Amino acid sequence: MIRSPSNSVLVTLMLAALLTLLAVDVATLQPNRIVAGEGYSLRAIMGLDGLLLSLLPFMFATWLAWFANARRYVVIVVILLVYWVSWPWGMSLFAQAMIEPGQQAARVGIGPGLWVLLFLLLLMVLEVQTRLGMPHLGRWLLWSAILVSVAVPFWSGVLNDLALVREYQGNADDFAAALQYHTLLVGAVVVISLTLAVAMALAMRSHDGLKRSVFAILSVIQTIPSLALFGLLLAPLAWLSSQFPLLADLGVQGIGWAPAALALIGYSLLPMTRNTYVALDSIDPNVTEAARGMGMSRWQVFFHVRLPLALPVIVEGIRITSVQAIGLAAVAALIGAGGLGTFVFQGLGQAAMDLVLLGAVPIIVMAVLVDMALSGLAAVCRRGVANAEP
Repeated sequence: MIRSPSNSVLVTLMLAALLTLLAVDVATLQPNRIVAGEGYSLRAIMGLDGLLLSLLPFMFATWLAWFANARRYVVIVVILLVYWVSWPWGMSLFAQAMIEPGQQAARVGIGPGLWVLLFLLLLMVLEVQTRLGMPHLGRWLLWSAILVSVAVPFWSGVLNDLALVREYQGNADDFAAALQYHTLLVGAVVVISLTLAVAMALAMRSHDGLKRSVFAILSVIQTIPSLALFGLLLAPLAWLSSQFPLLADLGVQGIGWAPAALALIGYSLLPMTRNTYVALDSIDPNVTEAARGMGMSRWQVFFHVRLPLALPVIVEGIRITSVQAIGLAAVAALIGAGGLGTFVFQGLGQAAMDLVLLGAVPIIVMAVLVDMALSGLAAVCRRGVANAEP
């Protein structure tokens, strides 16, 4: 009998998760927002018998990873989803057991062990979906189920005693405004960057001498640290707003959205322009010559031949730029640009880690969703190009 090959990556992640659950606190109990919480391990919460019982499915999944095949991967992903779905309800039961009715300021927090476990679970799900070769629809359904499993207990009030949820409830209006602002800022940056990238790529294709100069300038911008670039823009923008009242009326000043948008556009241009240029330049000349032979004008060739063939690579550039901009927009909060980064730096200043997480977790979720959506769009474009080929 030939043994199926083991998945060493999955086994390693599972062993790391088991060690984390055994050795690191999974929950904390805080009497109020300021006082540091007391950590609780899984054994302290459930007892030795409960600990072993709760880990049995995970041990079984680890054993299955040693004998990996498609059916066992399906069983593994089901077990992983069970653990993922269980943690909000487990935290709710822990809160009910530890917080007495009169302790209104008391709250429970997600311990370092649980954060590590959740991160490892997501990595395991990614590994399993890759090994199974899930189509994009299946991946969307899987990750939608993961998000819904957290959203349902959140909206139902099951997690109201969780410190992170308490921070959200206390900053709900500010959070909604910051999320909207963050999304609009990133969206505007991506649209402007794409427009400029296409224009520069077309200019470089028409004038080959521009290629080296443009890429050199964009590469230099890319090497400047984000905080340094924000700082370099403060004085020029402050001077422009003082000299031109119209700019001041539009909100252009040394701090705020203007330096943040300019810096993000500067960082976005290199990957966007490079992908667009490479995509347009790699089109087979015979294809464009055939299109011209059919009587197409230059612009018809571009919109009906070049652009559709280049679209998969251009979308990949948009994906890279979007994910990068989502993260960098958080740093822009340091110069008064607003967005979700405001909660991150406020939390750091107040030593309130749950306030930090209130800003950081949505940024991570947003980046993952955008990455998945644009990866799926790129795959659709690639299939369209493949189907169009003779």
